Amino acid sequence: MDPKTSGILVVDKPAGLSSASVVGRVKRLLQVSKIGHAGTLDPFATGVLVCCLNKATRLAGFLISGNKTYEAILHLGEETDTQDATGRVTKKEEREILFSKQEITTAFDRFTGHINQLPPVYSALKHKGVPLYKLARAGNPVQKPARPVEIMHMNIVEIHMPFIRFDVTCSSGTYIRALCSDIGHELGCGGHLKALRRTECGGFSLDRAVTLEELDTLAAKDQWMDALTPMKDSLKDLPVCLADRELTEKIKNGRVLSRNDLYPEKVRDQKGLIGLVDENNSLIALLTHEENSTTYPYYCVLI
Repeated sequence: MDPKTSGILVVDKPAGLSSASVVGRVKRLLQVSKIGHAGTLDPFATGVLVCCLNKATRLAGFLISGNKTYEAILHLGEETDTQDATGRVTKKEEREILFSKQEITTAFDRFTGHINQLPPVYSALKHKGVPLYKLARAGNPVQKPARPVEIMHMNIVEIHMPFIRFDVTCSSGTYIRALCSDIGHELGCGGHLKALRRTECGGFSLDRAVTLEELDTLAAKDQWMDALTPMKDSLKDLPVCLADRELTEKIKNGRVLSRNDLYPEKVRDQKGLIGLVDENNSLIALLTHEENSTTYPYYCVLI
């Protein structure tokens, strides 16, 4: 095993483990020098956990900002202090939970699009340097102000009262348990998130994921790199420019890049992030570009 191997490994996280513990297990198993992940999953949640190995850790910020897709189950009629099934029940509806499909659809539609969402008081967000969940557990919950998020799409898959199974695609920073709580309030009966599975994150879906057991087997056979995605393939929606030897040397030396360094024109006129690959088709840098700017600052350098 090469401890310096870089790339993206997508793990199908099991329930009961924190994202940090999964990353730690992968690091020990593969004996890589550096590893991080692109978006936390709560311990009770399962699904896509994007692990960035070695130089790919520099792409984590880019991957975290991508949209995410989940399968979720909303439990109507019960509220919990954590807004999910791991918390203490704080309110329970005594009446039978009965709603028409139209009433449920209308409530879901209320939270589709650009919305302001109150983050859970049990979350990893910090207040004066302290995670909110620690303050809440100590009996001093802090409610952060509502933040803008976007719910691109929600699809109700199954209704079996008091449970509603649905799919949701949303922007980074969206809390699905807060969404479930809000929908429950909209219906007037309360609710919480019963189960959550992430099916896509930063362009990586479950069809690229391996379980920890499968990774154990691959590592034992020294075949784990078969599950690794090259860094350049994480740029599915970004324009990419080929860097010749001269440009590659400029990047190695940290030289400022201008329009004349990039080809073709359609790439250098792009706003946002631009990927650079060398003559071996390996990703060597990400650049940023603002409209009317003649230079291309480095987002990250990978050589």
